[in-house]
Amino acid sequence: MRAAVLHELNKPMTIEELELRSPGRREVLVKMVASGVCHTDVSISEGTLFMMQKPPLPIILGHEGAGVVEEIGEDITEVAVGDHVVLSGLGCGRCRYCAIAMPMLCLNQFQRGPINYTNKGQNVFHFAQATFSEYSVVPINSCIKIRQDAPLDKVCLIGCGVTTGVLSAINTAKVRPGSTCLVIGCGGVGLNVVQGCAIAGARMIIAADILDNKLEMAKTFGATHTINSKSGDLVAQVKALTDGFGVDYSFEVIARGPTIEMAFESLAPNGLCTVVGAAPPGTIVHINTDLLFYERALRGVFLGSPRPAYDTPMLVDMYMAGKLKLDELVSQNLSIDGINQAFADMKGGKVARTVIKYV
Repeated sequence: MRAAVLHELNKPMTIEELELRSPGRREVLVKMVASGVCHTDVSISEGTLFMMQKPPLPIILGHEGAGVVEEIGEDITEVAVGDHVVLSGLGCGRCRYCAIAMPMLCLNQFQRGPINYTNKGQNVFHFAQATFSEYSVVPINSCIKIRQDAPLDKVCLIGCGVTTGVLSAINTAKVRPGSTCLVIGCGGVGLNVVQGCAIAGARMIIAADILDNKLEMAKTFGATHTINSKSGDLVAQVKALTDGFGVDYSFEVIARGPTIEMAFESLAPNGLCTVVGAAPPGTIVHINTDLLFYERALRGVFLGSPRPAYDTPMLVDMYMAGKLKLDELVSQNLSIDGINQAFADMKGGKVARTVIKYV
């Protein structure tokens, strides 16, 4: 089987023929059909992701995938050979947070698992579900069965970016109908935060970015107003649009200290700022405590606070019912041979999402 392998940080990946072990107890072998390319993978390849600054090398990346169950290990009843699945699961099912239905905070999710891949006897590590490979062995908790009629090259995006963005608005911030929202950063995840605010019924959704092409895309996903942050003081422009009050909800999806501060300063009294982006280690945010006096709040979110076994099929159903935009997110389809181009296009702000298609 072929996979994209990263041998050195900040260097291109190489496409290699690897050997993959068979699934063990409570594991599933999935034939990958499609994988989104997420900025988290870019951050790992650069050594800037806060929980994985020094990934073991060589490594296979990718975690936003969908495919077909090829083989199951022992004690598997949740899926069968031939089932269509999205690889989006979280949680060990045993720790204190999994026990209270908060798998996104699982204490064991970043523990390194067994070696799945080898190259002529040499170990090749993997991150998450290793969706930048033609096949992957995953624990059953990471394998969510979905309806057979959903196009896998679209619903693969629910594996991370769509879930993170949409559910950050719906699950985490709990955006109210009729409220006002600001989304700073309109990449793949930011567009889905915009979409989540629209689904939740916000009456005003302000999208902010420095690239006009992204702001145009934000309108497609429900933005009612757009601000190019290079045009002037972002906070002042937000206040002008909201009669001086600020917004009820703000979302920062860039992962930079200054933009987190702007998102917080744009809040109305009793407003909530949700930091969706994963800032590099050591990022410092300066908050004016005078603003806290008016019951404004700042919180983080991890992946949209999902419950994958429930939320993933729900989002698939919403897409199939025409209530969730996925087709509009796909800027281009490439084969696995185009993985380095996909990374370059994402870093250059040219795409919302690239989908790697295997069949």
